[in-house]
Amino acid sequence: MGYSGARGGLEAILAAEDLVRRKRDHAPAPWSSTEQITARFRLAVDRVMGEAGLYDEPTAADAFRQAEGDTLEASHLLRAQRSTLPRLAVSEPVDPGEMTVIRRIVPAFREPDGPQLLGRTSDYTGRLLERPDGRPEPDQEDHAGTSSAERTEEQRSPRRFMDLLRKMELLAEGRTTDDPEPHDITRKPARPPADRSAVLAAMARAESGALVALWYRSILGPDGDVHEITLGELRHGRLPLRVRHPHTGNPVAVGEFRVTEAEAIEDLDGADEDRTRFDIGYGLCFGHNERKAIAMANLDIANRRFGRSGPLEQLLLLTIDGLDSGGFLEHLKLPHYVTFRSMVERKQAMRAAAEAGEDPPARAAEPAGKDCR
Repeated sequence: MGYSGARGGLEAILAAEDLVRRKRDHAPAPWSSTEQITARFRLAVDRVMGEAGLYDEPTAADAFRQAEGDTLEASHLLRAQRSTLPRLAVSEPVDPGEMTVIRRIVPAFREPDGPQLLGRTSDYTGRLLERPDGRPEPDQEDHAGTSSAERTEEQRSPRRFMDLLRKMELLAEGRTTDDPEPHDITRKPARPPADRSAVLAAMARAESGALVALWYRSILGPDGDVHEITLGELRHGRLPLRVRHPHTGNPVAVGEFRVTEAEAIEDLDGADEDRTRFDIGYGLCFGHNERKAIAMANLDIANRRFGRSGPLEQLLLLTIDGLDSGGFLEHLKLPHYVTFRSMVERKQAMRAAAEAGEDPPARAAEPAGKDCR
């Protein structure tokens, strides 16, 4: 759908932009530095990186500050910034099993292989507002009084709960021998029917609230597809970033990035399914965003089971991108004078025809683009 540019009111537009900058840059509170935003608003920064599809904490923090805390606007700024950057290399595939775990819980099993690392979480804290008067003392404790430095390499890289299910022969094996190239949604939009990689990529870059809402809708079963869900394992940790050396061709680690990973367990009970086994859904996104990863893992299962028979796959591919949905909503604030004038004239013509006892005029076909001058 195309729209012509708005004309007129240029002075008012420039004045509005100037007012935003003056109120933002000369606020009575001190200017927050990039480091302060990254440290104090880490979850918001991680959310912006995930929805923008660019892992760069300082740039995401700057976008968050410029957007005055609006995560959707900050994601828009960050994605626009990403579009100006050259694509220098393509990273090598990374095995999530290499993750150095910061937080790891297994709600489905009391004593999994490796420890339960609660890490930094408010899941078990009462939602009571705190108003600290001073700067809290630094705390190096990360779990049950054990400092992070005392964690062994084995505890930081525990065995996966999914491996235990596979050993017990309770897992429906979905691995294939081929290794297709993943769908790059940044270069080619995905449309139904789509590969699993395209759906996972769309969810990884989705607006977090939209993804959680769609997940909640799916488990309520308005489409008749009710399915039981259990969170198998949830991890937050660091993964290495590798690229191939331009001269030697060998993989070289050039950095690391944080991700949240979730594996959800589905109880298979369909007529054509193996009811003696479980299926596993997978979710992984940038930063620390547990709600998004959990919703993603559960929707991965739901889409593979019911996506083609209902609207779920189409909703996942076409409606959960925050920039798409938010951008379309924001455009409603642009001038639509001509569009509304044509609607008024049509109503007046129908009223005049009714008063004259004539048949109402036929409605003309909608134009391909709307004029918003």
